[in-house]
Amino acid sequence: MPLAPTDFTPQDTLVAIMVAVSASDEAIRTSELLTIERIVNHLPVFSDYDPDRMKDVSNTVFDLFAEEDGLDQLWEATRQTLPERLYETAYAMACDVVAADGTARENELRLLEEMRYELDLDRLAAAAIERAANARHRVI
Repeated sequence: MPLAPTDFTPQDTLVAIMVAVSASDEAIRTSELLTIERIVNHLPVFSDYDPDRMKDVSNTVFDLFAEEDGLDQLWEATRQTLPERLYETAYAMACDVVAADGTARENELRLLEEMRYELDLDRLAAAAIERAANARHRVI
């Protein structure tokens, strides 16, 4: 059963952002799902997170994408539920999901751009995060 975005925990919000960026091009790739799973399983911010919530959070994101103002609702929920000090963390996770399959698609880039605007992220910090994500996901 989907959750209301305003009922998200901070960790739910981070998962929602990663799912949103993955689904933004209307195709969720295996590499993106594996990246989300790896992030949730290994980063300290998720140390006390119940991964069983990911399905409900994902369904909420899919429901939001079906609504005309769904993305606006996601950004509002993000501002309400996620501490501002984790905005760059959320952006870094979103960039890792975009970079996971080796191709940054137009809709993914647009969502990242909107995220930078909605969360008022510093332009230089965002550029550094993007570059680091690209470096982490390069192949030989």
